[in-house]
Amino acid sequence: MSETPSAQRLHIGFFGKRNAGKSSIVNAVTGQDLAVVSDIPGTTTDPVLKTMELLPLGPVVVIDTPGFDDEGSLGKQRIQKTKQILNKADIALLVVDASIGKTQTDLELLDIFRSKNIPYLVVLNKSDLLAELSVPAPDEIFVSATKGFQITELKERIAALPVENEPTQPLVSDLLKPSDLVVLVIPIDEAAPKGRLILPQHQTIRDILEAQATAVVVRETQLQQTLEKLGQKPKLVITDSQIFDRVANDVPNDVFLTSFSILFARFKGSLHAAVEGARMLDSLNDGDMVLIAEGCTHHRQCDDIGTVKLPRWILEYTGKQIQFAFTAGREFPDDLSPYRLVVHCGGCMLNDREMQYRVRCALDQSVTITNYGVLIAQVNGILQRSVAVFFR
Repeated sequence: MSETPSAQRLHIGFFGKRNAGKSSIVNAVTGQDLAVVSDIPGTTTDPVLKTMELLPLGPVVVIDTPGFDDEGSLGKQRIQKTKQILNKADIALLVVDASIGKTQTDLELLDIFRSKNIPYLVVLNKSDLLAELSVPAPDEIFVSATKGFQITELKERIAALPVENEPTQPLVSDLLKPSDLVVLVIPIDEAAPKGRLILPQHQTIRDILEAQATAVVVRETQLQQTLEKLGQKPKLVITDSQIFDRVANDVPNDVFLTSFSILFARFKGSLHAAVEGARMLDSLNDGDMVLIAEGCTHHRQCDDIGTVKLPRWILEYTGKQIQFAFTAGREFPDDLSPYRLVVHCGGCMLNDREMQYRVRCALDQSVTITNYGVLIAQVNGILQRSVAVFFR
């Protein structure tokens, strides 16, 4: 059974102070023991993410976070991880110990929710410890995780929050008509996972089928022969960015050509910024810092694209002594001022909110940001060609 990718699931984050009962609420809402529960403050030391079906919302990612009032050097690191989770949360639940009431920490979290435009709900937990319940504010609900009080109502309130969870931009289907022919070029090398396609390839094929178009999948070694056998020119060729130069030579100039990474830049709403950002390559100087950021973590191969190939191509293109830094997964710096350029992957494993946050974070600090595929097209001299299909 094919699961909904994490990036397309609603992300629900549970935030609050230590010992407010976040983990207990997570377990009560999900009906599973996803999080360790203890009376000892600070039991949750790292964000806990779980993909699941949560009715009536459907496929979601539930995230239990460390206490926002954690202490010490490790506590500061945990708080930073919680702040990173806030960048991807589509819904935020502030869990408050009802027997204590909102603290300064809770008010700080509410300010962050509002500044990031995250739909939220204040969950007043441990209401069974109160002699009587007051009338809650419109954005509040009294619950008790231990007694199961109003847990069903809480889920209904979560489902009623105004969340935009549907992609506003199709991946590729809006570029196609029924019966159009699309060729996808997928290399099978040491970096390719055994026995399966990677997520961008899988999603692109699915979207082509949604458009009632025809997808032909080939390796780069078979591309030229396949184009000759088709009997008609394809509407579009989509390739892995790493073999852009070879594929561009094999595909006729009157056939649209792009890459999976560029498709995802458009899908995530960052294509225009990425195209502008690629031009920064021509302005880099000796000593400039470039951040190469990936949205997921994976085993590095000897010729890894992020840490090996991209730096090599940038150095060859610019002829400058550029310095590089690397991040992966949730580790994306808030302070981008040391960098002249950020080069980000397609973001297929990041939800729209987090990818858009990263783009805004760069632009707000006047730091140029681009995309793997867009940059590779630039260094190969085919940037204009690789985005032409989007600007017809």
